[in-house]
Amino acid sequence: MTDNIPEIIFDDGESYERFMGVWSRKVGAQFIDWIKFSKSLNFLDVGCGNGAFSVQIDQLCNPSSITGIDPSSAQIDYASRREVNVPSQFEVGDSMSLPFQDDKFDASIMALVIFFVPDPKKGVAEMLRVTKPGGTLAAYAWDVMSGGLPMEPMHKILREIGIEYPLPPSVHASQKRNMKEIWTDLGMSEVETTTFYVKRSFKNFDDYWNIYSVGPSVSGTLKSLSSETVNEIKLKLNTSLERDADNNIITYAFANAVKGIKTEGS
Repeated sequence: MTDNIPEIIFDDGESYERFMGVWSRKVGAQFIDWIKFSKSLNFLDVGCGNGAFSVQIDQLCNPSSITGIDPSSAQIDYASRREVNVPSQFEVGDSMSLPFQDDKFDASIMALVIFFVPDPKKGVAEMLRVTKPGGTLAAYAWDVMSGGLPMEPMHKILREIGIEYPLPPSVHASQKRNMKEIWTDLGMSEVETTTFYVKRSFKNFDDYWNIYSVGPSVSGTLKSLSSETVNEIKLKLNTSLERDADNNIITYAFANAVKGIKTEGS
């Protein structure tokens, strides 16, 4: 990635909610159903962002507590103001140096995060450290390398025009084989992987554009372009998007997931 490509920056919890929060909940519900968590667990949500997945844990998992950690103070501020029905705390911190004691949590999760961790294996090792023996460690991430990102339609247009755009730093970690390798190498048992497919509809192109153009992976890129180029992107994108019988825009995304159990010796 070259120096002139804008970074992916998560500094607006509200716009993130409109853009990615909806997608996160769609895939998160499938993820929770796949894991089948026991009730009354103490959860750690690593890279919790604006708390979208933490709220799902609260609503769907009957937890005892939820702790969220994220490097973005703006996202943590948004998460802290969400309505959560169980004891919860959200704090700024680094996924590769978690500020928690060993064997603290019953379940540790990375939701749409592992490919943002500079050293994914180190981040998972930290999750493992703070999880109790017998506890669950799991993650899911958009399949970046196979076109699974929700913003893939726009990314495809940018590639066709020859415009570079930012991607997460560890895209390889979104692949099932790499997820399985990390979980297995760290000594976890009952390691499994799967893929979740989701779709989302929009009333019209303006509805789509107003949400996608502020996404953290494209907003910086679009701001750096001329109005003529942005209009060209909009025209190509509008033409390429799928419509249903009612002329609603339909978009798709898919995410890979992994789960495993911490053994006594790991």
